[in-house]
Amino acid sequence: MGGIARRPSAKVAPVIAFRRFLFAASAVVLALIAGGLFALVVTASGTSRLQVLQVTLLTVCCVWLAWGFNTAVTGIVAASRERAPSVPLPLKMTLSRTAVLVPVYNEDADSVFARIAAMMEGLRSIGRLETFDFYVLSDSTKPEHVAHEKRSTFTLLSELRVAGHLYYRNREKNVGRKAGNIADFVTKNGGAYEYMLVLDADSLMRPQTILEMVTRMDAEPDLGLLQTQPLIIGRLTPFGRALQFSAALYSPFFSRGIAALQGREGPFWGHNAIVRVKAFADCCGMPSLPGVAPFGGHILSHDFVEAALLARGGWRVRLDPDLEGSYEEAPANIIEYAKRDRRWCQGNLQHGKLVPAPRFNLWSRISMITGIMAYAASPIWLMFIVVSLLDPIIAADPNYFPADSLFPVFPTPETGKALLLLFGIFLLLLLPKTLIAFATALSERRRAFGSTVTVLASATVELAMTSVLAPVMMMFQSKTVAEILMRLDAGWPSTDRDDGKLPLLVAFKASWWMVIAGLILAAATLSYSPELFLWMLPIAGPLLIAPVLISLTGDPALGLALKRVGVLSTPFEIAPEPVIRASESWRRRLEAISGRLAAADAGAPAPAGAKPQPA
Repeated sequence: MGGIARRPSAKVAPVIAFRRFLFAASAVVLALIAGGLFALVVTASGTSRLQVLQVTLLTVCCVWLAWGFNTAVTGIVAASRERAPSVPLPLKMTLSRTAVLVPVYNEDADSVFARIAAMMEGLRSIGRLETFDFYVLSDSTKPEHVAHEKRSTFTLLSELRVAGHLYYRNREKNVGRKAGNIADFVTKNGGAYEYMLVLDADSLMRPQTILEMVTRMDAEPDLGLLQTQPLIIGRLTPFGRALQFSAALYSPFFSRGIAALQGREGPFWGHNAIVRVKAFADCCGMPSLPGVAPFGGHILSHDFVEAALLARGGWRVRLDPDLEGSYEEAPANIIEYAKRDRRWCQGNLQHGKLVPAPRFNLWSRISMITGIMAYAASPIWLMFIVVSLLDPIIAADPNYFPADSLFPVFPTPETGKALLLLFGIFLLLLLPKTLIAFATALSERRRAFGSTVTVLASATVELAMTSVLAPVMMMFQSKTVAEILMRLDAGWPSTDRDDGKLPLLVAFKASWWMVIAGLILAAATLSYSPELFLWMLPIAGPLLIAPVLISLTGDPALGLALKRVGVLSTPFEIAPEPVIRASESWRRRLEAISGRLAAADAGAPAPAGAKPQPA
């Protein structure tokens, strides 16, 4: 490890440079066409400043839509050219030592250690545990969590007999949060390892995939970081099941689109990725940003920055979409999802200070900008909706929405342009998912999801759910961006991943302001532009019933009903692979042991049936 020299920066390959140019140029051209068509329609009888703002906002939004559309199409084309290997490749022997890092912060210890046990047991079963050490890097602040983590560590050491391969430490001061946690390990222990496999508390990986990642790192001395595409597992609620179905069906294509453009500046999503320790130590020192939070202080979305720093240092950063067997969990309801989103949004907006940083590669800067747009798009859409509502109120003439017609009526030359614009936006939104869903339903891939009927039914349910929830998500993200712009710091709250029932009152407390916004939107439309009411209803309606939507989509019982009929099923749910089954078994086993220990500490008899389960 110590003899590997710093790699000089390499020029972007011509084919990658051409792909990137074509990709970006087509996105901009599509957005300009949409903006031009919209401008012709809304300025048919004159131009106002409000209309100029409308056109500008729509054009910016369409750049973002076209960017996602191009990513999906690129991935579909890339996937169509791939050839699956006829036989599995044999696992190569490696002597490189790898540290598997599991940062935790007030998490459910039984779940975390169950996943660790499943991975360690899997590596041992194929005779490769000797070159891997697992480190639980705890930043937990609650004494009961720290105590549980320590008990779970001793339990695994005893049950699995993995002394020398499992380590635990808790930082009393979690300086730098996760980035500081990883840096602390690199500083104190990194010199003993060639690689570190960075996981999250909810990560789970197939042992064979872990070994293949090490093999690929060994084969390419200039490869600084290798990222997998984590897919979501273990969700029961309708919201969680929609997330994991969407990830299973669509993410492999989107990740192939990203990979087709990555060159040497691929993505890093902060987990389920292997990193060359020397490269990380040389390049990824993470300074605090000037000023105070939310824009200053510790960098929350450190992964984007670390990828950019590695690429700037001449190391290759790469996403390999063919690396399967990489999993994570996700929040089970919209409230927890929005809480996690709040932290990510603050981190991504911090990147505004880093985009002009010296010597970053152009594609690294673009990746940061797209990360910012992932959250800025929602308030931009919201502003467009508000301005579009104000336009007919302030400029009453001409009226494109007469009371005797459900559909807009434009001056004759503009009607075709308006319909073409609407059709184009729907294509950008729906075509990639539609193509992927039908391609899956009509191919052998459908068997992994159940059948042709279940694939199409699940895709329809997922599309309907995401469409209805889109205004709710837009409002959550817009509120988040507004809070950050008002310099309100979100801190670093832990994520609750449990599939517990979400009471309506809890949902109402989190979304009452959306109900008010929906009432204002509906009332203003009925008062000033009643002809627009049916067009605004898909936005105002979900806001009016936001608490009900949030509660229902966070209800495990409803999710189980969908599961029973095969809707939103995934391959990992229908036929879970050994590491997933082992993780579930270990969780039951550790919960039983925790129950016995808690009962013993309290001086009470252990609950009935609280016996260790076979792993």
